[in-house]
Amino acid sequence: MKVLLTNDDGIGAQGLNDLRRALLTVPGVELAVIAPDSNRSATARSITTRNLLSVEEIKFEDGTVGYATDGTPVDCVRLGQLGLVNGFTAELIVAGINHGSNLGDDITYSGTVAAALEGVLLGLPAIAVSQQSTARELDFRAGMHFDFAVAAGFIARMVEELAEVPLPKGTLINVNVPGVDPAGVEVTTLGKRIYRDELTLKDEQDGRRRYRIYGDEPGFHDEPGTDLTAVAAGRIAVTPIHFDLTAHAQMDALGAYDLASLLVPAAADLE
Repeated sequence: MKVLLTNDDGIGAQGLNDLRRALLTVPGVELAVIAPDSNRSATARSITTRNLLSVEEIKFEDGTVGYATDGTPVDCVRLGQLGLVNGFTAELIVAGINHGSNLGDDITYSGTVAAALEGVLLGLPAIAVSQQSTARELDFRAGMHFDFAVAAGFIARMVEELAEVPLPKGTLINVNVPGVDPAGVEVTTLGKRIYRDELTLKDEQDGRRRYRIYGDEPGFHDEPGTDLTAVAAGRIAVTPIHFDLTAHAQMDALGAYDLASLLVPAAADLE
């Protein structure tokens, strides 16, 4: 199986490299690594369209090579599928291991999950994996310590047995590993975050004001069956995610409203 490994923390990140080494031990895996040249956290599904992308071949300590780019995680997947690595077309996208969890509403910001979503759009199975630090915070903090051994081993086994994993077409697996020895594995839904963001003026000079808008220590709704609650309880959360954002349950109600009538006053205003 040809596996494309990427992340949003950068090609030198410990999480990516621990997972890279674990995947290299999986029988039958041909691995290509394409990752950002530096941290691109919270870039979500952004892509580079108006600038050229630079790519540099990087040699790892074990003699294998990867490719570092100044693009985004989604760019990395696109580079791989458009032929950056000669003779390599991915059959599986793996993104991670992210330094810090990607749970609940956070996945919409995550470059890690976005890379896996790009795989889904390309018709490929995809896995996003994130790791809580040993401090067990539910957001990312600089300077935290991570132990990726369990997460790397778990994903390597998942890749090895992927043919047996019931993964519907158009669906990715979002895996979050707690910062302690896991008490088990739970298939979950996405939970709901409680953000505590606030606008804080940090300094003002030369006519410009600089603000901080990110709050510390976001909370979450403690609801059984959700990824946030599972990780808080020390379990690995495995959440299937698809890209269909349509609110199907609301289509009939919205369709029953005479939306065409809204065109009449709009047209009259132009006369």
